Amino acid sequence: MSSHGNDPRQPSAAKPYVAPQVAPQDLPIDYAGFIAVLFGVAGAMFRYKLSSWMALIFCAQSIANMRNVENDLKQVMMAMMFSMMGLITNYFGPPRPNKQS
Repeated sequence: MSSHGNDPRQPSAAKPYVAPQVAPQDLPIDYAGFIAVLFGVAGAMFRYKLSSWMALIFCAQSIANMRNVENDLKQVMMAMMFSMMGLITNYFGPPRPNKQS
């Protein structure tokens, strides 16, 4: 180990890190929320169970990484409603018609 006398760092010159302020419109796009909306719509319209479950997972990811509560919450709640609507119609709705071959 090196001794403290040879340490070139200066503790008196150290400054704490201050994150720069970013405007809400300059934040990066929430891709997880957008993908959740797409999967939720596909699950509700085309009655794909996997798509509805994927929308629910992407909603959880988007909530965990939420930066701007005002804008992101609207998108996440819309995706959550589509995924829940898709799951309810898939599991409790009328059965899908069978294809005649």
